[in-house]
Amino acid sequence: MAQLWSKPPSTTATPKPPRPLWTFLLAVTLCILGFYTLHYAHSTPALSTSRTASLFLSAADNSTVAAFLRLLTLHPHLAGTKPSLLTTHFVLSHLASLGLRAHNVSYDALLSYPVHSSLTAHFSNGSSLTLPLSDAVAGSGVVKPYHAYSSSGSARAEPVFVNFGREEDYRALGELGVNVSGCVVLVRKGGGMSRAAAVERAERKGAAAVLIYAEGDRFRKGFERGTVMRGLGDPLSPGWAGVEGGERLGLDDHEVSRRFPKIPSLPLSFEDAEVILASLGGAPAPPEWRNSKVDRVGPGPTVVDFVYQGEKKVAKIHNVFAVIRGSEEPDRYVLLGNHRDAWTYGAVDPNSGTAALLDIARRFSLMMDSGWRPRRTIVLCSWDAEEFGMIGSTEWVEQNLLNLGSKAVAYLNVDCAVQGPGFFAGATPQLDNLLLEVIKKVEDPDLKGATMYQEWAASSENAIERLGRVDSDFAAFVHHAGIPSVDMYYGRDFPTYHTAFDSYDWMTNYGDPLFKRHVAVAGVWGLLALHLADDSILPFNYLSYAKQLKGYKDVLSNFLGGLVSLSPLTTSIQEFAWSAKEAEIEAQKLRDLETTSELIMLKKRALNDRLMLAERGFLDADGLDGRRWFKHLVSHLLLFLCSLGSKVFDLAHRGSSFPFEQIYGPPSDPESKLDVFPGIADAMSRTAKMSSSKKKAIIQHEIWRVARSIQRAASALRGELT
Repeated sequence: MAQLWSKPPSTTATPKPPRPLWTFLLAVTLCILGFYTLHYAHSTPALSTSRTASLFLSAADNSTVAAFLRLLTLHPHLAGTKPSLLTTHFVLSHLASLGLRAHNVSYDALLSYPVHSSLTAHFSNGSSLTLPLSDAVAGSGVVKPYHAYSSSGSARAEPVFVNFGREEDYRALGELGVNVSGCVVLVRKGGGMSRAAAVERAERKGAAAVLIYAEGDRFRKGFERGTVMRGLGDPLSPGWAGVEGGERLGLDDHEVSRRFPKIPSLPLSFEDAEVILASLGGAPAPPEWRNSKVDRVGPGPTVVDFVYQGEKKVAKIHNVFAVIRGSEEPDRYVLLGNHRDAWTYGAVDPNSGTAALLDIARRFSLMMDSGWRPRRTIVLCSWDAEEFGMIGSTEWVEQNLLNLGSKAVAYLNVDCAVQGPGFFAGATPQLDNLLLEVIKKVEDPDLKGATMYQEWAASSENAIERLGRVDSDFAAFVHHAGIPSVDMYYGRDFPTYHTAFDSYDWMTNYGDPLFKRHVAVAGVWGLLALHLADDSILPFNYLSYAKQLKGYKDVLSNFLGGLVSLSPLTTSIQEFAWSAKEAEIEAQKLRDLETTSELIMLKKRALNDRLMLAERGFLDADGLDGRRWFKHLVSHLLLFLCSLGSKVFDLAHRGSSFPFEQIYGPPSDPESKLDVFPGIADAMSRTAKMSSSKKKAIIQHEIWRVARSIQRAASALRGELT
C-alpha cells in the first residue's frame, strides 16, 4: 500500500484499484447500477430531443443518489490527504465503470494544515479553562478546527468582542473608548464579512489574534473551518497552472506573502465563544449589537492564552473528468462541475453536489446505451482543493485558457446541491430564459403536483442571482475566461457548514431525508446540459443581458447625478441591445427552417460561435486595476450596479473587498464572499482624496473601459469586422 501513496493516480481511464473496502462498496454500487441499466436501456438507434429529456428524467432514482452520498461521506477527505485520494479513486473508478472516458489531471499546490493549537481562558476569579478546540462528534481523521493559511503565532491578551468586525463596528468601539490593539478579538460570523476580510480588518486595527464563531443553538459545539487566504488558485503559481516541474514562486515572494494574513486566527464553537463572552467586562455593548446576546465588550478582565502553529506545504491535488464526445461538434464543450474535497465528511458541502453529478453520469450512460450521443461534447468535472480557494478549477482553467476561450459553450456549477428548502440559482444573463424553461420541466421536491418553477415563482426570493461573487468553482470560468455560467443549489444556508456535523446523518435527518431535492437539482443540471449540448441553436438570449444593462445604467445615472458623462455607456448598451435583437431574430429564423442542408448547418454553426463568444467580449486584457487576473468588466458592473440600490460600492483586492457607505467616503467594511467589484467602483476608491478634476478623469476612463467591453460583445454578436 505504500506504493499507492507514493505516486499520483493513473491518468488513464483505468485507475489503480482502490482499497478492499472501496472495492466491495463499488461492486455493490455497480450491481445496483447494472439493474437500472437493464431496466432503462433501449435498443433504438437514436433519440429525439424530447425523448432524450424524458428518458433522462425518468431514470432518476432517489436511493441511488443516497447510496452515492453514503459512499462519499464514509470518512473525511480534506484535499491533499490520503483519504481524499481514496475519494478520487472512487469517483474515477465509478465514471470509468459507466463506460465513460475518465481521466484525472494533477497539480502541485500550496495547501495549509494545522500542527498545534490551544486556547486557555484565565478568569478574574483566578480560575482557568482550557477549551478543547474540537467538534463534539469529531471522529477519526477529522482535521482539527483551523483556518487554512493562517499565520502561526501566539498571544496572551485580553479578549474584545468586535461584533461582525466591520469598520462601523470598530468605530462604535472607538466611541466607547475601546482600543483593540494588542488584544484577541472575537468576531461573530455575518454582517457581510468573510473570515478572510474579518482577519484582515483586525490585523489593520492592531489585534494580536482573531477568534471567529458562528451563532446557532442546534449545533453549538461545531467549529466552522475555512480559508483566510486572499484570492483564487495556487498562490505559488498566480496566473498559470501549477503543473509538476513548472514555475513556482517562493513563499517569501511578495506576490505570495501578500495573500496571507500576518496575525493568527482560529474558529471557535458557539458554546466556547459564550464562555469567553460571558466573562467580559468593560464597556456595555452598543444597543444595535444586543441581538448578539453580548452585554459587555471588554477588553478583559479575562485573559486568554492563544496558540496556533500551522504548516504550508506543496501537495498534489487531483481533478477528475469524464468526457462524452460530441457526435457533430466534438470541438464544442459543455462543462458540468462540482468540487469533491471537504473540510470534514462533506455531506452537504460539497458531496450533495458530487452525488448528483455521479447520478447524472449514470443517467447519461443509460442514454448512451439507448443510442444517444450529444451533438456537442459534454465534460463532467470533479474539482479538488476548492475549499482552499477554488484551486483545482482555477489551475485547470489557467492551463486550458485558450481552448476554453475558443471552444467552451458554458459551465454549469453545483457546489452544495442541497442545504435545505428553497431553490436558488445564479447565472450570466443570457442563460436566464433557458434556466426558467428547464425548471418548468422538473417536479418540485417539496410540493406535490407542482413544478419547480411554480414554487420558485411564488417565492419572495425568486430573482436569478448574478455571478459577481467568487465563492465557488464558477469563478475562474466567469471572471477569468468569460464563459457563460450557471450556479444553483437548494437551501440558502445550513447550521453544520464546515463542521464535523456535516455528515450523512444530518442530511438524512434534516437536509433532504428522502433525497428528492438531490434528484431535483440533478434534473435541472442535466437538462441544462442536454439543451446546451443538443439544441441545434444554442439557447442563449442576450436580450436579457441588454435589458439588465439598461436598467442598471439608469440606476447608476441617478446615483452619480451628472458627476461624469455616461453617454459612452449609453451608446454601447444601445449597440449591444441592437446586436442582441438581430441575433435573436436570426436564431428564430434558423430554428423555423425544416431543411438541414449543409448551408443551413454552416449558418447555424456561425451563429452559435457568435452566441458563444459574445461573453468573451466583456473581458479586458488589463483586468481590474491592481487585480489583472479578474478580466470580466461587465459581470463586475452588474454586481456593482445591483449594489447601488443600497448605496454600497464593492471594492476587491483579489479576494478582499470594501463597501462604501457614500460615494466618496473612506473605505469601509470588507464583504463576506470575496466579491470582486468593477473598475468604476475601484476608481471611486482610489480618487476619494484627489482633486475634483483628476477624480472625474479617472472615473470617466473606467466608464470608457466598460463601454468598450460592451461594444466588443456587441461586435462579437454581429460577427462582422468594422
